Amino acid sequence: MSETVEQPAGERPEAGERVQDALAEITALLRKHRLVEGLVHEQLEHAPVGEGGNRGGLVESLVTKQNKAQLQRRLDRLHSADVAFILEALPLDERLYIWELVKADRDGEILLEVSEPVRESLISSMDTEELVAATESLDAEEIAELAPDLPQEVMDDVFSSLPIEEREQLRAAMSFEDDMVGALMDFEDVQIRPDVTLEVVLRYLRRFDELPSQTDQLFVVDRAEKLLGVLPVGKLIVSDPDRLVADVMLPATVKLLQHEKADEAASAFERYDLVSAPVVDTNDKLVGRVTVDEILDFVRASGEEDVLAQAGLREEEDVFASVWKSFQNRWTWLAVNLVTAFIASRVIGVFEGSIEKLVALAALMPIVAGIGGNSGNQTITMIVRAVALGQVTREHARKLIRKEILVALINGVVWGGVMGLVAMLLYHDVALGLVMVCAMTLNLILAASMGVLIPMTMLKFGRDPALGSSVLITAVTDSGGFFIFLGLATVFLIR
Repeated sequence: MSETVEQPAGERPEAGERVQDALAEITALLRKHRLVEGLVHEQLEHAPVGEGGNRGGLVESLVTKQNKAQLQRRLDRLHSADVAFILEALPLDERLYIWELVKADRDGEILLEVSEPVRESLISSMDTEELVAATESLDAEEIAELAPDLPQEVMDDVFSSLPIEEREQLRAAMSFEDDMVGALMDFEDVQIRPDVTLEVVLRYLRRFDELPSQTDQLFVVDRAEKLLGVLPVGKLIVSDPDRLVADVMLPATVKLLQHEKADEAASAFERYDLVSAPVVDTNDKLVGRVTVDEILDFVRASGEEDVLAQAGLREEEDVFASVWKSFQNRWTWLAVNLVTAFIASRVIGVFEGSIEKLVALAALMPIVAGIGGNSGNQTITMIVRAVALGQVTREHARKLIRKEILVALINGVVWGGVMGLVAMLLYHDVALGLVMVCAMTLNLILAASMGVLIPMTMLKFGRDPALGSSVLITAVTDSGGFFIFLGLATVFLIR
């Protein structure tokens, strides 16, 4: 798969340039590559027999190597996260071509950066030896992140090659669900004892080639590795070197339990502006730490999942995925939507006679259903967000429904009144205007109620409150809106 080429001296992957510019440049180089290869190949095909045979092949080979070298040099200057972004933005054939040009020693870190669907396409193009080599260079928690996408034989080889300590760390990391703190933690915490001087701590730190990233504090533990407190690096630097750690350390006011929800950790990082936080077990034994970069990745992934779930998508989808895979990801909630749309059409069918007698109803129906759908989506989005932040529980459902009904009542009176006036002026029918006001108000109340009840019901049954919420609220407000409007019109307008 990936070629191993020595990194030129002084050239290291760097961050900082606009990744969109890098993507445009890579795309242009790929286009140039295809164009030049096509022209050379065409010239060789039309060359007279016996002319240019070997020489033509050499020319084609030289051109190909030059273009590959140019692309590779450009990739070498990019940060791994930027390379991942570029791979995600390319169609499958171009993605695999670029992947072949990535240096083998960067495979592991790039696989960590790309989305899961793209990661699957890259892994499927690699053989066992390449996957083992890429994975062995990673830390235990990083291997655990890749593990679900790797073949079992690769994991067996990697596991057997690890030192005993890292094997145990890998077992621990793989034992946690994705939404647990343990799945986010790493094992690069720096531990110190309370009975040593700061001078000793400084000498200990100088033995490191470099400190683990996001090291803003050291963790003070006893001989049983029970967490006693923390020593901020800033406090270590400015304090008297002769003082004991126990005299200057601070209490560990924020401790994360390895089995608690990652959402709670994310809230703690946001609330207290943390860079890192210790992770402990139920006995207060230090087992690892969580850093802000992992929290940011988790929050981004959670946000993307919520957006996809609201649209009825079961999982993240590669935009360049095959037609069949995209169909598999989307069909479930489309089927639900089809059923609900059929129900809405049957509601309209029931009042077909009323619509024939008063054609204005057909023109006004979409307004009633549309504003109900929009209002319901506003409510459900707010509730889902509040649930995700831990601000709302099932006990609050009744109070929230009352509040949202009042909001819907006010909106219904205001905007229903506006549309009622418009309908009255357009069709010169006061009764039609009043029906419009009532229908919009009632549908807004329905939308508000269901906007609270749908996510709360899903929460009660242990489901993701965002899952298909947009599809469900639209179905309810469409069918309900049509029934309310046409029902009122039939009762009060049709004679």
